[in-house]
Amino acid sequence: MDQLRCSCISRQHQCEAYVLFIDINATIGYNNQTQPGFGPESESELLIEDILVNDDNKPIQPVSGKILPRYAGPATFARLPELLDVPHCDVAIIGIPFDSGTSYRPGARFGPSAIRQASRHLRTQYHPDYDIEPFTTIQVADAGDIACNPFNIEEAITEVERHSGELLDNVDAIMSLGGDHTIALPLLRAVNRRHGPVALVHFDAHLDTWDTYFGAPYTHGTPFRRAAEEQLFRDDASMHVGIRGPLYSRTDLIDDAEFGFKVVHCDEFQKHGVDHVVQRIRERVGDHPLYLSIDIDVLDPAHAPGTGTPEIAGMSSRELVGVLRGLKGLNLVSADVVEVAPAYDHAELTSLAAATIVYELINLYCAGINNR
Repeated sequence: MDQLRCSCISRQHQCEAYVLFIDINATIGYNNQTQPGFGPESESELLIEDILVNDDNKPIQPVSGKILPRYAGPATFARLPELLDVPHCDVAIIGIPFDSGTSYRPGARFGPSAIRQASRHLRTQYHPDYDIEPFTTIQVADAGDIACNPFNIEEAITEVERHSGELLDNVDAIMSLGGDHTIALPLLRAVNRRHGPVALVHFDAHLDTWDTYFGAPYTHGTPFRRAAEEQLFRDDASMHVGIRGPLYSRTDLIDDAEFGFKVVHCDEFQKHGVDHVVQRIRERVGDHPLYLSIDIDVLDPAHAPGTGTPEIAGMSSRELVGVLRGLKGLNLVSADVVEVAPAYDHAELTSLAAATIVYELINLYCAGINNR
């Protein structure tokens, strides 16, 4: 391929300078950056052979790290385009910076921005385990954050439900960045309106099916009891994965089973391995529309210290990624990754784990397209 060269001009959009790569007849990719030499009064030439032509038939991709260093560029997830900058969108990344439902250490409101920052590290062009170039296959864009009331939990839940529902009216799937696990309830409500009751696979150290905390029915420990009461998920196709640790009461597991959940305890990874867990999930889910809700505390604190309610003896990041890849071909319709609290993190371990999981979910969605 002949090396293409183009001049760069900038425009102002939402308080950020965007550089457009321009050919005579076609716009070719973009990136948001502030490096010296780029601006409204200067021009610079870049090699753009690795940037996909931006026309109506092909997705706009993130800028390659071979063209713009990964530590530079837009502050979107994986340096993807913003939703407003694409003509259509298959999968939207949405941040939900809410943590007023936490029962121990707060701070997950800063999760979306930390996950986006850590996602710069990812090389996203090709995933060898799926043999997929996800961002040439589907259009993925960052839809920004949902603004929700930090002082009124029920109002915040209403706002998340409304905005995520409006987003699902215009895209095929959403990948949500939390935020605490309270947000799973309004997200399931929005997904339910489109797909009906879904198979819910919930990765977590905790059941999150308790009734109330100090009389409060809506917290990060209650979303799946409320979801069961509203019949948002299938009671014959849903399960928890990674559960461990002591409980408040002997009846916690009894109550949980009544909602239809099967449980993969974390000990099963030690006793039987990843393939066994994958088989259990696949047999349980079948071909039903699948929603994945992943609390980062499903990982052992050695792999994810930056979370509000850590529990020792958890899954490794390798085990979690192995399970997700084992679900290839299932009908994933949306997902969330929650409870990243960067104030307790070290060297972005937790944020990078969460960002990598989101990227895995995008590839998993891509791999299941033919089953939809």
